[in-house]
Amino acid sequence: MPLIAPTASAKECVLLAHGGGGQLTARLLTEHILPHLANRLLDPLTDGAVLAPMSGRPVFTTDAFVVQPLEFPGGDIGRLAVCGTVNDLAVMGAVPRALSLALVIEEGFSLAALDRIVASIAQAAREANVLIATGDTKVIERRGGDGLIITTAGIGELPDGVNWDPARVVAGDKVLVTGRLAEHGLTIMTVREGIEITSELRSDAAPLNGLITQMRATGADIKFMRDPTRGGVAGVLCDIVEHCGLSIHLRDQALPVSAVARHTAELLGLDVLTVANEGKCVVVVAADDAQRVLSTCRAHPLGRHAAIVGEVVDVAPPLVELHTAVGGARIVQRPYGEELPRIC
Repeated sequence: MPLIAPTASAKECVLLAHGGGGQLTARLLTEHILPHLANRLLDPLTDGAVLAPMSGRPVFTTDAFVVQPLEFPGGDIGRLAVCGTVNDLAVMGAVPRALSLALVIEEGFSLAALDRIVASIAQAAREANVLIATGDTKVIERRGGDGLIITTAGIGELPDGVNWDPARVVAGDKVLVTGRLAEHGLTIMTVREGIEITSELRSDAAPLNGLITQMRATGADIKFMRDPTRGGVAGVLCDIVEHCGLSIHLRDQALPVSAVARHTAELLGLDVLTVANEGKCVVVVAADDAQRVLSTCRAHPLGRHAAIVGEVVDVAPPLVELHTAVGGARIVQRPYGEELPRIC
């Protein structure tokens, strides 16, 4: 069934009246949203969720999701929204506790597609062990809003002693990535453009808080962590060198990139370092602890392709350089603009 059904009956698609606050609004919630998301915080349907006190410092984040297409191999906009917000908390070192969820739906949107996406939201929340605590639903006129826009916010708890700050990065620290690069962005590009890839290419969208909790539990001196979404790994590393005033040297042969992702990027003229990821993170860790963190990652399902890809060096001016096995090198820069628009 198409996501937008221009000739569908009222029983098959979202109507403007579904956003009017009356009986159709109640039916939209009770038949298509609440059955998937029911939990002790959301069920009272009050104007806000009452959360339990936290022992650590609260961490708060928010994001909006406008991906096209809304459904793609490996995920959809709903899974993306949960994973993106959970991961933004987790790479701060926080334990995600609760999310808010706002759905902005265009009239004519398929109710069957809405059911699939809300079910996907619920599944991702279960994987992340986080509750959808509160939310809102709006219906707007059909006006090129891509069918569905999702906004999420999340709150997490930062344990004592966690201080992941690029200002702590020093020469000798190692740079690690937790898995294969560029798979999300390349998946969206190929589906959107109708490019058929013989080998399966899927989005890597996944909640990383479980993996990150295990890394934190090693006691390793983690200096910095971030999920390389828009701008990819290149954007994250350029941010690091700008903050710490040091350089980062990468080893091309160490980058974990699948053959299909590398070939697809070459076909599309894209650099895998600048393509978005949704289920990976970049970690800077003290040299003495790098192997311990790497082993912990590889023992986890979401980190089995983790690799140490480079190190921080005291070389001026502060740049990110990619070094090849034959002795060549090139400067890695963040993309000038959006090579792949509307991917998250």
